[in-house]
Amino acid sequence: CENGVRGEGVLGYSSKKVKKVAILSTLAALLDDPILADVPKKPSLSDVDTLINLELGSAMCISIVKLDGTSFDVAVMNSATVKDLKLAIKKKVIELEQSKMGHRHISWRHVWANFCLAHHNGKLLDDDAALHDFGVRNNSQVHFLPYVVSKGSGRHFKRRKHRFFHGLNKLS
Repeated sequence: CENGVRGEGVLGYSSKKVKKVAILSTLAALLDDPILADVPKKPSLSDVDTLINLELGSAMCISIVKLDGTSFDVAVMNSATVKDLKLAIKKKVIELEQSKMGHRHISWRHVWANFCLAHHNGKLLDDDAALHDFGVRNNSQVHFLPYVVSKGSGRHFKRRKHRFFHGLNKLS
């Protein structure tokens, strides 16, 4: 127990810390490999799982075309819904923005209220619908379209007036 060692190894490092540093350095070296260029810099377990399934053929790569004509690719499972695709797009855009400009807030509620996804002129409006129902397959292109909700669709309601004494008018 001299010199601050106390059974933790040399220089106060425990074997767990040394293993963690070794794993992180190995991971960093792997992610710099050009073969793994499609893996995000800080991958989650679901990201890795989706990429493995993409290689096995049970996931698909979809090209997302933005309004300015640029595009990026996202990977989703073959059984994915429109909501899963939207979440993958959100995650990819946040990752791209972080790498370019640092932290920047995007209001996704505003994005999905004013724009929709489309594939072969069919709008992907139902979040619970499967992508294959719209004909989206591996290497398909999905693009953003400006979207205006019609009054009859029932998605937007008139704002209710808040009354201060609304509970006092009821008979007890």
